[in-house]
Amino acid sequence: MRIKRASLFFLLGCWAAIPARAQIESREGIALQNQIYELRRDLQILQQQQYRGAPPPSSYLGSPGPRSLAPQPQAGGGNEIVTQLLDRVAALEEQVRRLQGRIDETENRLQRQIQDLAKQVSDLRFQLQGASATAPQAGGPPPVPPSPPPASAAPAPSAPPAPPGPKGPRTPELAIQEARNALARRDYPAAEAAAREVLTNNRVSPRAYDAQFLLAQALAGRKQYAQAAIAYDDAYNRSRTGTHAPDALLGLANSLGSLNEKRAACDTLIKLQAEFPNTLRQQAEAEQQRLNCRQ
Repeated sequence: MRIKRASLFFLLGCWAAIPARAQIESREGIALQNQIYELRRDLQILQQQQYRGAPPPSSYLGSPGPRSLAPQPQAGGGNEIVTQLLDRVAALEEQVRRLQGRIDETENRLQRQIQDLAKQVSDLRFQLQGASATAPQAGGPPPVPPSPPPASAAPAPSAPPAPPGPKGPRTPELAIQEARNALARRDYPAAEAAAREVLTNNRVSPRAYDAQFLLAQALAGRKQYAQAAIAYDDAYNRSRTGTHAPDALLGLANSLGSLNEKRAACDTLIKLQAEFPNTLRQQAEAEQQRLNCRQ
């Protein structure tokens, strides 16, 4: 009797030490948690009855759980209840083990998809940088300097002085507002220029995060999807829990889809739903259907 009771206490202690992530938010997990609470209640009642020296009431022999415990006609008392409670603990432990295995499998699959996505974006970045580096054609003839004017020629009239320009760069707030206004009227070149101005002159400013996201939107509007994908990825990596993080992942998925990078786009949508399950759900599901992503 003491051995069985000690085993029961040990198993219940193990149940209390299960990591919180095993208690997934599903109907199956909630029902399993309720069964554990009922099992602990039955054990407390059993302990109280035994301390008082009274036999346990038969009504607790039929408490709900994965296995029905009907009242037994034998006068086994506490031994029978402890044995039955141990059986229930074993059954619940097996259910938790299966649920934990499913959680681990899902997390591993998601981790592999995130690693594949990072590699694909890195490859895209490398290809884009290589294309921009080889754009100017080398080996052409050097430019011919203009010949000096003859000495007898009359000097050309001097041009009127240009009006004085603005004193120093404008504040990042003004540039951000101009970029947003340009995006609203679909003037994507102006939006890109204003966003790049902030990123060039205010690298350490908190508004650089907003400028990075606006730059990605402007590039996507100009249908420069390769550069837009990199800009969206940079915006997400600047702050993975920031206000633009969900939209940056959705924009990255849209840009990758426009580049026919279906696998990377679907992995990005899975990452979006895993990290922000209550944000942009309809947009993510619509994009998954458009790309025919396998769930």
